[in-house]
Amino acid sequence: MYDAMRAHFGPQDWWPASRTLPRAERKLEVCVGAILTQNTNWRNVEKALGNLLDAGCMRIAALAGLTEARLAELIRPAGYFNVKARRLKRFLEAVADGAGGDIEAFLDRPAARLREALLAIHGIGPETADSMILYAAGRCTFVVDAYTRRIFARHGLVEPGANYDAVKALCELRVPARTALYNDYHAQLVAVGKTYCRPTARCEGCPLAAFPHDRRGDRGPAFRRRAARAGRSGGSVVRDDGSSRDGRA
Repeated sequence: MYDAMRAHFGPQDWWPASRTLPRAERKLEVCVGAILTQNTNWRNVEKALGNLLDAGCMRIAALAGLTEARLAELIRPAGYFNVKARRLKRFLEAVADGAGGDIEAFLDRPAARLREALLAIHGIGPETADSMILYAAGRCTFVVDAYTRRIFARHGLVEPGANYDAVKALCELRVPARTALYNDYHAQLVAVGKTYCRPTARCEGCPLAAFPHDRRGDRGPAFRRRAARAGRSGGSVVRDDGSSRDGRA
């Protein structure tokens, strides 16, 4: 599946951060973007990031120096701006407490320990944490999002409703653990999800159309038939309780 997506879209070169920023500020921008992208689209996030950059605030000290109200005003385009301002402040506090305000030092730890630290911050869930680990820290962890679950459900690899950790475990079991591969694999799934595998599927022209799939992905009998075929051909189906049938994803 990955080869088909990459042949269609080409390398995605993620994360989409400002290339002209110093390294530490790029890492911070990825982390800020990972929080801002919760429950909104990337275009809105780009506007909010642009506001922060224009205000000269893409530094830990500058962000920490903003009042929560001012921060909320700057990130307003990302939606839920008051909630996200509070989450950003909690993240900044964690960086200050854990690494003296040094974002690179904060991120410089094994993936499992970093994930534990991030998940302890109010408002940071598994997808946000894994995005920071993969794209800011450069550590090997697979990011799962709504596009991943929708695509894999329609292709009989997971059941609708399979939880985050179960889908992540499947991906990390079946996809070789290479940071660059995980980076681009997630980006390719996002491209498919945005372009073709939308809530109403647009299968024509999709690079994954040649793979067995059910465009609805949420209908019991049709899904079970597709999942059974995937299993017989070496697929790996993750159920909603996290259990799986071995094979190849």
